[in-house]
Amino acid sequence: MKQYQTVIPPASHWSFRMRRGTQLTLTDVEGGANVGMVFYNPENLLERYNAPDTLKAQHTFKLTKGHCLYSDMGRIFASIIEDSLGWHESVCGNSHASHIESQWGKRDYQQDRNNWQQNGHDAMLVEMAKYGLTQADITANLNLFSKVETDDEGSMTLIEQHSKAGDHLTLRFEMDTLVILYTCPHPLSQADHYPRKPISLRLEKALPVADDDLCKNSRPENQRGFANNSLYHFGLEA
Repeated sequence: MKQYQTVIPPASHWSFRMRRGTQLTLTDVEGGANVGMVFYNPENLLERYNAPDTLKAQHTFKLTKGHCLYSDMGRIFASIIEDSLGWHESVCGNSHASHIESQWGKRDYQQDRNNWQQNGHDAMLVEMAKYGLTQADITANLNLFSKVETDDEGSMTLIEQHSKAGDHLTLRFEMDTLVILYTCPHPLSQADHYPRKPISLRLEKALPVADDDLCKNSRPENQRGFANNSLYHFGLEA
């Protein structure tokens, strides 16, 4: 199989072990999507995505093409090699049942079936449980396709409909990575109705990392991150 494609419905969750040298392309099908995402090392689940290191190492608040996504061991899980949006956030965390109920009312699967209103926290826990991970293993997540702005007091506001239908980004994986994601609303969403936004995803083999690779060379810290990955993989090529 050279390529795999599927659509993740709204209020759903998904996971997959991405191999080093593969890439994942996510596309907002209708516009207004939010994709919560976290990474773990499948060989050592104690190693996981580190949002503070990812942002401070690259002197940024937003994430876009040219940025790398770091683990808490100083290694790079993935690089953003394509992005039509220019802004994805990694500071607001995920929604909880209390957020959903206060904004859009309470619904549950037993009563509402596929029209229930899942939240990011519980969606993440359901998917994590497949790998023996629990609430103690939750880490700060990416919110792809979402943009937040701050005012002079530091209050954050979600920019509604930041992503349009067809917007996309591609992650190239620099090490084997357990990817866990969900399609639940952003925790700061003020939409009138529970946002039901699907996303499509495509898995395929990535091109080798070139010497002039944008992600590798965009920051000196990223060059060190790639060097850490090389040491981690030492001997595997043989």
